[in-house]
Amino acid sequence: MKRTRSFSWIVMAVCAIYFLTPLICTFEFSLRLKRGVYSFAAYENVLGDSHFQASFLYSTVLSVATIVFGTLLVVPTAYWVQLRLPRFRPVVEFLTLMPLVIPAIILVFGYVRIYNSSSIVPMTSASWSTDVLLGCSYITLALPYMYRAIDTGLQSIDVKTLTEAAESLGAKWPSILFGVILPNLRVAIISSAFLTFATVIGEFTIASLLDRPAFGPYLQLVGANRAYEPSALAVITFLITWGCMGVIQLLGRGRRGISASAY
Repeated sequence: MKRTRSFSWIVMAVCAIYFLTPLICTFEFSLRLKRGVYSFAAYENVLGDSHFQASFLYSTVLSVATIVFGTLLVVPTAYWVQLRLPRFRPVVEFLTLMPLVIPAIILVFGYVRIYNSSSIVPMTSASWSTDVLLGCSYITLALPYMYRAIDTGLQSIDVKTLTEAAESLGAKWPSILFGVILPNLRVAIISSAFLTFATVIGEFTIASLLDRPAFGPYLQLVGANRAYEPSALAVITFLITWGCMGVIQLLGRGRRGISASAY
């Protein structure tokens, strides 16, 4: 037992060194903007940059919209497949895997060709419609992660029993879905939301080719023209990611959901 514990601590220490050393070196390099002294000048430059604020706000709003509309699309679909159409589950899983198979560059060129200004649905002719197209693209990219997180959550609860119990109490389908199923999928939805946020906030290809002021193209632009600010941005992005993970842990605690009898 002592040897096993010692070996486990050694493995954990090696892994911690392996993952933390690049981050520490990146943080140390980001403090060298002023020669001879350590300072947070690079962070001040980044946080005070109006383009950083605008691009991060833009991607954050778009990620929230992607999470909301993606959840409204995936939860009813996964719920109905598990409840009524279990034979079609392999087909749905295959379809949700397609965004991982088709590169983003091919997706965006297809969107531009189909929805250009000369097509029947000219979604690239105005800024707001291009934003809608970009949001739909992000829903497509996040579909594999959202579907699997929510499908795993549905498998962990007795969907059929909850549905039948709610129906016996007189609940309609919207009430069953939003009042019984969704509360029991809280942890799964939060996990899928984090994965979606991480996908959207760092996406570069589609946002760049659609010429949208997203955070991913801003990261590439700063990395190509400056030296210390990209390291500061990397540290900031890491802190945002860990902050999201902390929020997931906090929101995932406590009551797991509600039963149909509590409705």
